[in-house]
Amino acid sequence: MKSVVLSLGGSMIVPDKVDTKFLKNFRKLILDFTKKGNKAAMVCGGGRTCRIYQGAAKDLVGKKITDVDLDWVGIKSTRLNAELVRIMFGKDAHRVVIDNPEDPIKTNKKIIIGAGYSPGHSSDMDAVLLAHNIKANVMMNLTNVDYVYDKDPRKFKDAKPLKKLTWNKFLDIIGRRWVPGKNTPFDPIAAKKCMKFKMKVIIINGNDLGNIKNYLEGKKFKGTILG
Repeated sequence: MKSVVLSLGGSMIVPDKVDTKFLKNFRKLILDFTKKGNKAAMVCGGGRTCRIYQGAAKDLVGKKITDVDLDWVGIKSTRLNAELVRIMFGKDAHRVVIDNPEDPIKTNKKIIIGAGYSPGHSSDMDAVLLAHNIKANVMMNLTNVDYVYDKDPRKFKDAKPLKKLTWNKFLDIIGRRWVPGKNTPFDPIAAKKCMKFKMKVIIINGNDLGNIKNYLEGKKFKGTILG
């Protein structure tokens, strides 16, 4: 039996509007995985909902807005997305969204849904803490790129994909400071926690569900191994 924790990026759930087509296919993938006796936990990000509300807060408050206030807006947006995903899995999922990833979780359900918990980092950090809590075999970060690149592939056509990186090399690329709404393949604060836990993370494109299935089945896959 495998236990996998997925950091389900908000860009997967709400790229522009709620992507129900993706969510239906993702649900089938996870249910097929858990029907084989495996367990899956996922922590949902905020996506476009988060950025819209953080942008509005900045417009309303201006320079007086604090990073903590912006993080709380982001946290609440992750909980909205998580409730949607929990409802999507119905009776197959634990009946409540996990908001503290370090609390003991008592359930016999094979699917657990989590959300943001505290300021100072993204929901990636909560996924790391949840993976450590339940002693998961695998931690995956589902994002909207195929790999970690040596520079932003959206800005640089010559960006090179990197299939394996140490945590220190990864932090050299993305920076070591957290900024609310920061859009990177993985949160730098979460990366530092993974270093402490000696945890590996798979960065994989969440839009390619066939590729995710390949990884879960131990087959060749496309993505970056961090750690």
